[in-house]
Amino acid sequence: MNNRSELGRPTSGKRRLKDLLLQKDNRCCADCSAQDPKWASANVGVFICLKCCGVHRSLGTHISKVLSVTLDEWSDEDIDAMIEVGGNAAANAIYEAFIPDGFSKPGPDASHDDRMRFIRSKYELQEFLKPSLRILSMQPVKSSLQPSFSKKLMSSFRSSQSSKRSENSEGMVEFIGVLKVKVAKGTNLAVRDMLSSDPYVVLNLGQQTIQTSVVKSNLNPIWNEELLLSVPQRYGSVKLWFVLSCLVPPLQKVFDHDTFSADDIMGEAEIDIQPLITSAMAYGDPGMFGNMQIGKWLKSHDNALVEDSIINIIDGKVRQGMQLKLQNVECGELELEVEWMPLEQ
Repeated sequence: MNNRSELGRPTSGKRRLKDLLLQKDNRCCADCSAQDPKWASANVGVFICLKCCGVHRSLGTHISKVLSVTLDEWSDEDIDAMIEVGGNAAANAIYEAFIPDGFSKPGPDASHDDRMRFIRSKYELQEFLKPSLRILSMQPVKSSLQPSFSKKLMSSFRSSQSSKRSENSEGMVEFIGVLKVKVAKGTNLAVRDMLSSDPYVVLNLGQQTIQTSVVKSNLNPIWNEELLLSVPQRYGSVKLWFVLSCLVPPLQKVFDHDTFSADDIMGEAEIDIQPLITSAMAYGDPGMFGNMQIGKWLKSHDNALVEDSIINIIDGKVRQGMQLKLQNVECGELELEVEWMPLEQ
């Protein structure tokens, strides 16, 4: 089973990470200087903003392992790596040591192409590193830094240049925004233990998988938990699958959490996110509009909707509430709200 802290209650490791984020040099993005970054590249050791986060994800986890400072679960190893590097100033002293004349860093309002060009040059191509520190294909690391520091800071570059794109197709995906999914509650879920079940929800989008906490012995659980997923540029055929399992069995299922045996199937549901994103893009900046309906995902025989799902602008945010009937199970419904956040915001 996964080790999870209680939602909203930070571990001592998270407090150490928060203290590092509060340092002066970490209060702006390491790559574009945007204020108040809420994301980090754990293996590089820098704090970054949402827009630069999208570019870092496109490089692949072998170069930049992106985590949310506030929403993701951090391992002790990831936190130790961030602290050992020391933050943005220390990392940039290495990664930006030799920026050539005429090549300037992007600003907070830079275009996606400008960010991509700079961030790839900085981390993937290593163009601004001291030449003796650059890690080339099949070449051992040579560094004047302390071995432990070098291992943490440079671990993202150990894949050979020839295999970067072929071995990590997910790393080449460009992301256009973030989907915030609020899992509200379940109703009349199926019994999978003697008298009850221990349900939880797993969301799967592409190669991303995240989950809620387990609610013990409850067929009408209330989560009210918000989970984040990055949305790739080619999202048309991408769906979200609801899963309940903390073991390794197939992801696109719904399970009851068992302590001593494989988790039991409790149903599944699929969401088409295209109506939400299409409606949001059609209206542009939602902050320019008052509260209003802008779209709808219609109930049909081939989707899990209990009723039509309305897409609204509410307080400057594009949100969609939905009630889903779990599939391939005798009973159970799931209530959630989805919010679209484009990278431009």
